Amino acid sequence: MSNAALADELVNRITWKIPNALALVGSRSGEERNAMTTSWITQLSMEPVLIGVSVENTAVTHRLISDGGSFTVNLWDAENTRPFVKFSKPAAYEPASHDTASDAEGSATGTLNGWSVYEAATGAPVFVDAAAWMDCEVRHSVDLGTHTLFMGELVAAAINNDEVRLASMSDTRMKYGGVKRH
Repeated sequence: MSNAALADELVNRITWKIPNALALVGSRSGEERNAMTTSWITQLSMEPVLIGVSVENTAVTHRLISDGGSFTVNLWDAENTRPFVKFSKPAAYEPASHDTASDAEGSATGTLNGWSVYEAATGAPVFVDAAAWMDCEVRHSVDLGTHTLFMGELVAAAINNDEVRLASMSDTRMKYGGVKRH
């Protein structure tokens, strides 16, 4: 059976059943920062440890990862899925005031859409409230059509709350994948 024989509705329904983590991918180029909700995340290699994220070619995050050469993956408590809705469109960055700004890990250097962020090894935004995070330097990228797979080497990471179940797409009413909607 060829792909042309598959109905769009079936392709959507079956691909939406793939279990996917849900996370915020942070990106930065120069002084421009963004975060984006994504569910297309996976580990790709053990030596080196490579994390893959697939990002739509027209997204602000795609441009920032391409230009900045890094990204973060911020994992969240399944009981707190509110941030995912806030990051379905490009984010607004507000630097912290000089009185409170700090480069120390865990100290906010600003906010994205009102959520506190700081910089780890690469300078891409890490969310203070993330249950766990990974900071990655891009080693490879492959244009796959509508999306580019960015493969980043893990250079920094932390678990802020090891007791929670991490969010997945099934914790929300969100759907992403299948065929391109026109």
